[in-house]
Amino acid sequence: MIGVTASDRKSTEGVAFRILAALSVCHLLNDMLQSVIPAVYPILKVSYHLDFGQIGLITLTSQLTASLLQPLVGLYTDHRPLPYSLVAGMGFTLAGLLLLSAAPSFLMIVLAVALVGIGSAVFHPESSRVARMASGGQHGLAQSLFQVGGNAGSALGPLLAAFIVLPAGQGSIAWFSAAALIAMFLLARIGAWYKAAGSVLRIPQTRSSEPRLSPSSRRIALALTVLVALMFSKFFYLASLTSYYTFYLMSKFHLPVRSAQLHLFLFLGAFAAGTIAGGPVGDRIGRKHVIWWSILGPLPFTLILPYANLFWTGFLTVMIGLLLASASSAIIVYAQELVPGRVGAISGLFFGLAFGLGGIGAAVLGELADATSIEFVYRVCAFLPAIGLLTKFLPDLGPRALR
Repeated sequence: MIGVTASDRKSTEGVAFRILAALSVCHLLNDMLQSVIPAVYPILKVSYHLDFGQIGLITLTSQLTASLLQPLVGLYTDHRPLPYSLVAGMGFTLAGLLLLSAAPSFLMIVLAVALVGIGSAVFHPESSRVARMASGGQHGLAQSLFQVGGNAGSALGPLLAAFIVLPAGQGSIAWFSAAALIAMFLLARIGAWYKAAGSVLRIPQTRSSEPRLSPSSRRIALALTVLVALMFSKFFYLASLTSYYTFYLMSKFHLPVRSAQLHLFLFLGAFAAGTIAGGPVGDRIGRKHVIWWSILGPLPFTLILPYANLFWTGFLTVMIGLLLASASSAIIVYAQELVPGRVGAISGLFFGLAFGLGGIGAAVLGELADATSIEFVYRVCAFLPAIGLLTKFLPDLGPRALR
């Protein structure tokens, strides 16, 4: 049971790990359920005779639904927090999974993934706010702990799909509703804690015991533009792997579906592991340094990937996942410090961008794959990490402002 204790009341002096652990578990369950959708693309493609363009449209629907709603949810809850909205959001995800398990047509599949997208739009801004409230000032650490749950869930989805959905068929997606119900129970307890302890744990985001530099409005606008460009680089490349990596392996190396999904699990597992490092390291050395190596660092590996054999393909994608993931918390916390007092709006905007850019990337790359080949997609995407050079234009926010 999650309640308010004396230790919770001191969370401005120390991290409320119990709350962060509960949030991380819920994030794991939420993103695990989401990741089941791309993991069953091979099944849907065969069952409904879909082309790559339609596969991309499914991803676009799910992720655009989330991306368009998340900033609005975050902006609204900055002024009027809704603790129990977390439960409602998971309810949308549950409904979407049940519909997907029995969808009779392509249009019903699109509607199902839209419901899952709405669930994500409600879940992420408020849960990110609770993570920051429970951070005790270690915002990067809190975001990493929160996000590692989501990334671990994203890695588990393809693994579970390989061993549950593939043998049992599309209808077995309904079995995942048990995970949604568990998450709803936990989120109800978190919501009760949030409602009771919010006024105790909420601290102004602009306070600091050390001086910080305050960039001008023009520099803030430039920095936000650069961050969006970096998000574009990261999530377009991620779209090539999360949506089409299995097809790439099946096409180039003639792997069966299950083996290809296990390779996807390795990549997503590496991505989850990489998330852990970015936040705490950013707390110590600054977000900007983490963003540098995370976005630009994968470039040598992405350039080699299209020409590697199966063994080195697996190794390279693991390295790419480890590096790319470390920027997840760094970018969000940097943006929160850049625009203080707007935790919900900034969290919603950047989580929304993650979903939206990933969805657009999946749709664009799907059409490109149909027009050329899946191997050509990876040769083009190899250059995306070079956009990381734009990190040079991010302002330094002071010795502790990036924390």
